Amino acid sequence: MQPERVIILIDGSNFYFKLRDIDLHRLPFDFGAFCRLLAGKNTLVRCVYHVGEVRTDGTEKSQQLYNKQQKLMAQLRKHGVYYQFGYLLKSKGAYHEKGVDVHLAVDMLVAAYENLCERIILVSSDSDLTPAIVKAQEKGKIVEYVGFSHKISLALARTCQDTRLLKKDDLLPLVQAA
Repeated sequence: MQPERVIILIDGSNFYFKLRDIDLHRLPFDFGAFCRLLAGKNTLVRCVYHVGEVRTDGTEKSQQLYNKQQKLMAQLRKHGVYYQFGYLLKSKGAYHEKGVDVHLAVDMLVAAYENLCERIILVSSDSDLTPAIVKAQEKGKIVEYVGFSHKISLALARTCQDTRLLKKDDLLPLVQAA
């Protein structure tokens, strides 16, 4: 079987919280090796990490979040992973991510309609992406849901043609000693 061209789209916040659930959310994390693990023998065209952009508002909390995000962006750049920002909205003292799902959906549809790949690997558990997944599959693309065995999105597992569930042991080698 000939290798497929693969685009990997990562919902950064979703990924972070799934890693946190299994206590693997620390940096450094080898994002390049993670993308190669997901791509396997296929040709990796691009790997994009989508996340809400932290902006400082003068508070200590926003500055801490900003500093952490800058370290994350440095890790992504180091490993050749692209990133796309949504934004963070502060409401009632909490931050809420906005626009990330739209960017993920647009990237998925651009990949499908511009024939950039044969397979789209989606690292997200957000069922809001279902319409974009269905459309990409209608365009003949294989959409693979990558989730975590401890928190499966049944909606995405049902919608996507392929499903891969990660366990802590799969990811442990990617968390490097600080």
